[in-house]
Amino acid sequence: MSWPPATLRAQVSIPLTLADGSRVTARAFTFTGLRDGREHLALGLGGWADELDTGTSPRWTPLTRPPLTRVHSECLTGDVLGSRRCDCGPQLDEALHRLAEEGGLLLYLRQEGRGIGLYSKLDAYVLQDEGLDTYEANVALGYEEDARDYTVAAQMLRALGVDRVALLTNNADKVAQLEALGVDVVEKVPTGVHRSDANGRYLATKLDRHPPLAPRHQAHG
Repeated sequence: MSWPPATLRAQVSIPLTLADGSRVTARAFTFTGLRDGREHLALGLGGWADELDTGTSPRWTPLTRPPLTRVHSECLTGDVLGSRRCDCGPQLDEALHRLAEEGGLLLYLRQEGRGIGLYSKLDAYVLQDEGLDTYEANVALGYEEDARDYTVAAQMLRALGVDRVALLTNNADKVAQLEALGVDVVEKVPTGVHRSDANGRYLATKLDRHPPLAPRHQAHG
């Protein structure tokens, strides 16, 4: 691999209250050696973390099914403030519920605004209000349409001893990047469509640029 290894830094249990009021416990994992130096976070839910050794070099215990995994890019406006301009908050809530029920991993990546940062994302909102779509606005500001890089996600998975996942996503680029980084995406599990009164154009643009993935199922062993 061209990217350096990361190691597990610490882990701790965190009680969570989900959007519907249900309560679950997650195990949070932090890392050292992530390529971009940011504080990305992994959460094990639904008993998944119980399959790990408690030492500093955990090993995944092979199961009949690789862990359901959501790689979620940070969105302060959607995840925390409940903005309806995007579907990030509802997607995060869906992922947490599904992972709590089925067991799996959430990788929360600090890649605000498709990797351009919070202030630049808000600048892009201004351009969107003037008529550009979400991708055009990023380009007009001098950025890539989607600047996200999932190398750190692959590093985090490797540090947790995971090399095969069932990926909860509709994003073909996410699948392609992870597979190029040596993560075997053995199943693509589509997420729901979370439409609001304010995100219709956002969702239509995302659908046009990145058509939905067909679920891919393989025998797991």
